Amino acid sequence: MTNAAASVRRGPAVAAAVVTLAASTTLANRVLPGWAYPLCGLVAAAVLVALARAAGCSWLDLGLHTVRRPALVGLAGAGLVAVVFGIALAVPALRTVYQDGRVGDPDFAQLLWLTCGRILFGTVLIEEVAFRGVLPALFGAADERWRWRPILAAAALFGLWHALPALAIGRNAAVHEVFGSTPAVVLQVLAMAAAGAAGIFLHWWRHTGRGVLASVIVHFTTNAGGLALAVLVR
Repeated sequence: MTNAAASVRRGPAVAAAVVTLAASTTLANRVLPGWAYPLCGLVAAAVLVALARAAGCSWLDLGLHTVRRPALVGLAGAGLVAVVFGIALAVPALRTVYQDGRVGDPDFAQLLWLTCGRILFGTVLIEEVAFRGVLPALFGAADERWRWRPILAAAALFGLWHALPALAIGRNAAVHEVFGSTPAVVLQVLAMAAAGAAGIFLHWWRHTGRGVLASVIVHFTTNAGGLALAVLVR
């Protein structure tokens, strides 16, 4: 199949994927109860993979064809994230980064649910499958070489995906200290832009590891580790 023919065939799949993601984030953030958040992510991820496969994407295209290399690369990335967290924790001036009003005061069982339930299945899995697997594949990304256009397109959508969560970014102490007088809409746009940049960073791990599992591990370590530290320093 030529690139032009593939683009024509995958166009409807891209549209369907965007609609699926829009519905998923709206349901998860505005409609469904908290316990259904991971379930919504799992269902959306399965739908996205089915759309991509129906559009002709292989398991290799989606980064779901192997485990060993992505796992090793992901664990290396997790180690680097842990070092960064350790430095931030050791330097008192940096601890405001983890003072976040959204964290609350969870006990151990609640923290386990938040990290291994909500974050892993409701956030990390759907985001990595969608924005480092399905959408880049539909846009024409490949593991043999870095292709900016599909990666940037997926990263831009990743930024838009964070439109609703970005509304609460001002409750982070470090963000409030630096951007306290910034209008909420500007702060929201900046948070979405930062998410887009993070999407490129995460795709580098997926690309290096030749699989989505690599970015899943790095993403989970970043989010779950950040939450755990926020609870620790509150």
